Amino acid sequence: MRDGCRPAVGKHSKHMETPPAENQRRHVLVVDDNFDLAQTYKHLLEEHGYTVTTVPNGVLALKIVLKMDVDVLLCDLKMPQLEGDMFYVTVERVKPELCRRFIFITGVGSDPKFQPFVNQVQAPVLFKPVEMATLLEAIGNVIQK
Repeated sequence: MRDGCRPAVGKHSKHMETPPAENQRRHVLVVDDNFDLAQTYKHLLEEHGYTVTTVPNGVLALKIVLKMDVDVLLCDLKMPQLEGDMFYVTVERVKPELCRRFIFITGVGSDPKFQPFVNQVQAPVLFKPVEMATLLEAIGNVIQK
């Protein structure tokens, strides 16, 4: 296990605001090469009050996280240019505090190439198709860390 990416507990307190007002200040970065799926996540999360940025690969996502703050990184594993596992490892080196903000969503979790990563990563891994309630719960849990 990598020390820089162990889940942090109790770092953020919950505000007494209503969820939509609180979520509007929460920025979710969706990293998925499936344009339609990324747009679906964007639309649904924006309906729940989140600010959402989408990018199709880890290279572009890395540029985003180096320039701005994000509250949650919703990341696919299998993508062109820089796959999700390597994006995570890169973030671990340059901004390790972001590792606790990852949620992986994948359709290839049992792929032998990704299985060791899925087994050891200290981040939630959800398997496609993901129900919206499950996704919102995972995002809420990451935000509360």
